[in-house]
Amino acid sequence: QVQLVESGGGVVQAGGSLRLSCAASGTIFSINAMRWYRQAPGKQRELIASIGSDDTTDYADSVKGRFTISRDNTKNTWYLQMNSLKPEDTAVYTCNADLRTSTSLQLPTRWWGQGTQVTVSS
Repeated sequence: QVQLVESGGGVVQAGGSLRLSCAASGTIFSINAMRWYRQAPGKQRELIASIGSDDTTDYADSVKGRFTISRDNTKNTWYLQMNSLKPEDTAVYTCNADLRTSTSLQLPTRWWGQGTQVTVSS
């Protein structure tokens, strides 16, 4: 089974930085898009960053200019560099991607990681 695992979360002071990683493992034939979401307690999950197969990126207004998404295709890994963190960035950050796998060769299927906690203190 395909598995997506996030890492890099933790506790930082406001103004600090963190770099999140998402590593996909299993039988993966292609990754068409990679994304980062976040969800604070009691709030809806929101898409904050995405990167396509053509390396086009998109960001939520709340993180634009502070967060950068990137990927390493050779490692099936993507990253979220978070700078100038604010307390309101506190949330569980989750990665996902549209993958072609052994059970979904013709149509990409969206897979999710379990999330990593980011806490920004003031």
